[in-house]
Amino acid sequence: MNIQTLLNRRIQAAMVAAGASDTAQALVRQSAKVQFGDYQANGIMGAAKALKMNPRDFAKATLEQLDLSDLADKVEIAGPGFINIFLKNVWLSKELVQLRTSERLDVNPVEAPETVVVDYSAPNLAKEMHVGHLRSTVIGDAVVRTLEFFGHHVVRQNHVGDWGTQFGMLLAYMERLRAENAKISMALADLETFYRAAKTCFDDDEAFAARARELVVELQSGDEECLALWDEFIEISMAHCEETYKMLGVSLERQHVMPESAYNDDLANVVNELKDQGLLQESNGAQCVFMEEFANKDGEVTPIIVQKTGGGFLYATTDLAAVRFRQHTLHANRVLYFVDARQSLHFQQIFTLSRKAGFVKPETQLEHMPFGTVMGSDGKPFKTRSGGVAKLSSLLEEAQERAYQLVASKNPEMSEEELRNIGRVVGIASVKYADLSKNRTSDYVFNWDTMLSFEGNTAPYLLYAYSRVASIVKRSEIDLAGLTGDISVDAPQERALAVKLCQFEEAIQQVANDGMPHFLCSYLYDLAGTFMTFYEACPILNAEDEVKHSRLQLALNTASTLKLGLSLLGIETLERM
Repeated sequence: MNIQTLLNRRIQAAMVAAGASDTAQALVRQSAKVQFGDYQANGIMGAAKALKMNPRDFAKATLEQLDLSDLADKVEIAGPGFINIFLKNVWLSKELVQLRTSERLDVNPVEAPETVVVDYSAPNLAKEMHVGHLRSTVIGDAVVRTLEFFGHHVVRQNHVGDWGTQFGMLLAYMERLRAENAKISMALADLETFYRAAKTCFDDDEAFAARARELVVELQSGDEECLALWDEFIEISMAHCEETYKMLGVSLERQHVMPESAYNDDLANVVNELKDQGLLQESNGAQCVFMEEFANKDGEVTPIIVQKTGGGFLYATTDLAAVRFRQHTLHANRVLYFVDARQSLHFQQIFTLSRKAGFVKPETQLEHMPFGTVMGSDGKPFKTRSGGVAKLSSLLEEAQERAYQLVASKNPEMSEEELRNIGRVVGIASVKYADLSKNRTSDYVFNWDTMLSFEGNTAPYLLYAYSRVASIVKRSEIDLAGLTGDISVDAPQERALAVKLCQFEEAIQQVANDGMPHFLCSYLYDLAGTFMTFYEACPILNAEDEVKHSRLQLALNTASTLKLGLSLLGIETLERM
């Protein structure tokens, strides 16, 4: 049940009946303070202004057309024209029973599922995944899980970098190793070392650099030997990525890889179509598109170069081919790109050109989901102590070890196996949640102490909150299958928890709509805090049977909501910590 959506529909209909235009919005929001009710409609003032009416008079006219008697026991006008809604305790109790008996927590799949293509993670296979790939990977995965939960057909697209000039350099180095009878698989065990060695050869040895350039041409021309060498490199590189994905607990698999090279055969077609439509201009021998929408204040336009002077193609050409594929082959209604904010202009240009060229239908949504940078304590992009870019796998291993040490210090009686498992879950969850809980568009500082803290909006706090609720239910020694009956929300703390539990769908809807997992993180943190307040004020295990059964159902609903919410974020839970 999405209460916000329900109220928006009803109040908007009442506003229209009272004389507002069909486009008037009710703008229902959760109330910030309990004295303002549970929800507040803020759209009256705007609609009244359009009608040239006094807002309070229009609010009264709206209330005359509004019937919320089935779910609210008080609806009042406040201030200049706000409408405050106070939900009925009886209605809340009934909703909680539905939550209790529903595996989906009363969240229905969407009536009209869409095909949503999600482009995320997208590492460059020339190097191992590093901390810079974390945000795209974990944010994209949380959004994918949420969209699938709502019933959309989600197509994951891991647009990995496996093509281009740098691969000539890497292939030349592989060729040299093979000539020296070295085992390439062993050399590629550490991609970073391999890349640095190849780059040194490229910079210091002109004959090597010339061979690297030759190999790029051979690769792009489909030379069999060159492709075989390239395939070997890609296979080992992807294995590195898959190990990291598995450790990180994201849902990307080999079948979701749609690399840059997959579009190679279509790049010339893209250029020809743009040329046929009169969209291309030659500039210094390169084929470019100039769009007036992107002119600066002096009237100068930054072009999109789709073919270089020597005939080579660029990222823009590949991205345009990808748009065509996602529209015409995957039949996307919506395409989400989780790529960092520095690429914002690039995607604005690609989306605008795709529409001009007819590569996508007018109704297809193309959405860049930009994100900020993971920063170090020095305010610069996060690096290791030695100053290098942090490998993501090394970072995750360190997180697990730090979490293990922390949990072991608090639970010396636990077995090593259990401690290691808890360390794994808490460590990975801490890294992911520290990222997911921040506004996607903001930079954030990577800090071990903060992310592993059991206080504040962190993974350890939420995992502990879940295990604590699960422990309370377990200690009741009641057959949960037979736990039925009314759920009382008479105490203020019971009522506050009831309202918060009924707002779960609103939180995950924001994730699906806006690609912003931090809304769900904030909700889960608030829910855990609301439960702790309820638990301190309202005894559960020592209460009379009827009250005990009611409050146990509140606890069960809380545990179910925390578990499902964390799973949508891609985070495992623990029954014991």
